[in-house]
Amino acid sequence: MKTDIQIAQEATMKPVKEVAAAYGIVEDDLELYGKYKAKLTDELWQKVEKNPDGKLVLVTAINPTPAGEGKTTTSIGLADALSRLGNKTMLALREPSLGPCFGIKGGAAGGGYAQVVPMEDLNLHFTGDFHAITSANNLLAALLDNHIQQGNALQIDTRQVLWKRCLDMNDRALRNIVVGLGAKADGVVREDHFVITVASEIMAILCLADDMKDLKERLGRIIVAYNYAGEPVTAAQLHAVGAMAALLKDAIKPNLIQTLEHTGALVHGGPFANIAHGCNSVRATKTALKLADIVVTEAGFGADLGAEKFLDIKCRMAGLKPDAVVLVATVRALKYNGGVPKAELGTENLEALRRGIVNLEKHIENIQKYGVPVVVTLNSFVSDTQAEYELIRGFCEERGCEFALSEVWARGGEGGEALATKVLETLKQKESHYHPIYPDDMSLKDKVNVVATEIYGADNVSYTPAAAKSMARIEEMGFGALPVCMAKTQYSLSDDQNKLGRPTGFTINVRDVYVSAGAGFVVVLTGAIMTMPGLPKKPAADGIDVNEEGKITGLF
Repeated sequence: MKTDIQIAQEATMKPVKEVAAAYGIVEDDLELYGKYKAKLTDELWQKVEKNPDGKLVLVTAINPTPAGEGKTTTSIGLADALSRLGNKTMLALREPSLGPCFGIKGGAAGGGYAQVVPMEDLNLHFTGDFHAITSANNLLAALLDNHIQQGNALQIDTRQVLWKRCLDMNDRALRNIVVGLGAKADGVVREDHFVITVASEIMAILCLADDMKDLKERLGRIIVAYNYAGEPVTAAQLHAVGAMAALLKDAIKPNLIQTLEHTGALVHGGPFANIAHGCNSVRATKTALKLADIVVTEAGFGADLGAEKFLDIKCRMAGLKPDAVVLVATVRALKYNGGVPKAELGTENLEALRRGIVNLEKHIENIQKYGVPVVVTLNSFVSDTQAEYELIRGFCEERGCEFALSEVWARGGEGGEALATKVLETLKQKESHYHPIYPDDMSLKDKVNVVATEIYGADNVSYTPAAAKSMARIEEMGFGALPVCMAKTQYSLSDDQNKLGRPTGFTINVRDVYVSAGAGFVVVLTGAIMTMPGLPKKPAADGIDVNEEGKITGLF
């Protein structure tokens, strides 16, 4: 059996200029990064912004497990299938983070015969967007520390510095550090921290900004610290905005690549969904909607994280209205949620399937609360049985959502035609009545309570004294109308990753709250969630290599 990287390396790609031409994009509207990658110019948006919008399809999933669900693979295969059926289709996806690529999760280019290419470029440095975001973030940190060193005219309280440095790598040793050690000229000694680049506010800002003007306004609103009087100090006050924007001037432009079957894919931005808002850039999604009749996009991790944030944050801010949601599951993952050990997932077990299918049930209910039609798809594995398929099909149809098998990993777009047909029927026959799950004018605590009880199924929410104090302060500063961005484990509907299936009788525990004023949301940290991941005992980096001819191996 060929690996993902073997399939990708053997693929015949079209020059990106040809891919672009299929969507009416001329060469002057491309900034080429070699033969197979390009950024879209600002001028292109001015040409297409009056075009009617296509249909928007969101792909999400049940809570992820070690068995894997294949959300990105499904998104890519669905787009190829829709193209095969004669629809002008485009993908809008996130860029992969280097941290997971070298850690445990692997890359994010899809898998099997449903991939975007060039796969190695995408999973590694791509067009440099993440490096630009990292540099802009750390420039702000350097300017902040330099301001304190050079007399501290803004009276920044070094015990209340909020801004963290970032790195696009899993590096637990950098979570909590001390800076400024050494001589007087080496800076002021204080505690500092790192987050992974994809959890940074700059990443969130880049993905939510409409244009350079909006980007600069958002950068200026970033709260970096509080002064001795307890007042917020912003990036604008540090005169950091212009230089940060200069570093981001190319990164804000969407990237165009292609699938193995030459469907266009705008791959841009990559915020984590268990920490940040987990969606690709607003610019990429809006541009795709002007270029294609159907746009397939994706939100990270399970529907309790990525889809909730897509529907409550991204759509609210950008004025997007999704027309359908595809909910991805696998027989293996549902049995895992039903208590079957990973080693035994290949054996038919209808009783475990009935126990674990409640996780799927909760996600179906959640999406329906937003008024959007749902199509459930199962990624097919050779160990699945017909009896298992029929149990799940009946379960979904009883709940008013369409069901289809997906075989895109093995067969590419052809293996997704059954799913694509169900999606097309849904777009034609079922009207979306999308609405966020809470209004802007609800208090922050009430917004958290709605997400915790309605989406997660919690009984209640508890706050540490520090978190409660921070939330009250945020509302006093005038940020109470912002949406909440919940940071939670992806493995469970609760904040305890060991509670599988559809847990009940639990409390969501909030340990910290802070405002991302530039991004435009309030981050709520729950349970033991970390903003800087660590590497596993045997990281994926162990198996990655490059030979003397420059060919990469071991990337998946």
